[in-house]
Amino acid sequence: MSDNLKQQAAERAAEDVTSGMRLGIGTGSTAEFFVHALAKRVADGLDVIGVPTSERTAELAASLGIKLTTLEELPELDLTVDGADELDANLALIKGGGGALLREKIVAAASGKMIVIADGTKNVDTLGQFPLPIEVVPFGQEATRRAILSLLKEMGLPQNLQLRMAGEHPFVTDGGHHIFDAHLLKIEEPETLAQALVKIPGVVEHGLFLNLASKAYVAGEDGVKTITPASI
Repeated sequence: MSDNLKQQAAERAAEDVTSGMRLGIGTGSTAEFFVHALAKRVADGLDVIGVPTSERTAELAASLGIKLTTLEELPELDLTVDGADELDANLALIKGGGGALLREKIVAAASGKMIVIADGTKNVDTLGQFPLPIEVVPFGQEATRRAILSLLKEMGLPQNLQLRMAGEHPFVTDGGHHIFDAHLLKIEEPETLAQALVKIPGVVEHGLFLNLASKAYVAGEDGVKTITPASI
């Protein structure tokens, strides 16, 4: 059922793509449905060029005949379509469950608009049930971890920080970094937390995507709903 809902949201977003668009193409299971939906339209004559947010997305999109480039070649994009691990009514997001948060945020920030695609289980009143990914450089990682824990304590948040693993070794992002997953339960002040995290030396990026999404297509049993900040 979840895959069917993801596919519905993805196909609805693909309808918003028009010829000539420069697209940011997201990462994750829902974004993969979008890649397939986009590829069908490309096969029917849609002329677009995409910037993928991960090596995995790049491989899939290329295999399906979607033209790709990089932000170095095309630093300004019209639209990014990507999934989310959580989204609230203001379209604040937690992303990074798949480990591509740094590239996802760079691409989203380079885009005129961002559309989020998700199934209804990703809709929350308050962000935080999904662990917040925090991408860090491996050098000095223990010092960085302690600084993050100190910040969480200062903000009254749970100091539950776990290094993401891939088997017996730390998970490594496409950028060569590691990820700490912060189990925070409820993030009452996402803006404050976001600003504080990026000030910590060693933190590369975090999974709070704030003021980036302009619209979301969220699929549930009663169809695909459109959410915008103005519709709150």
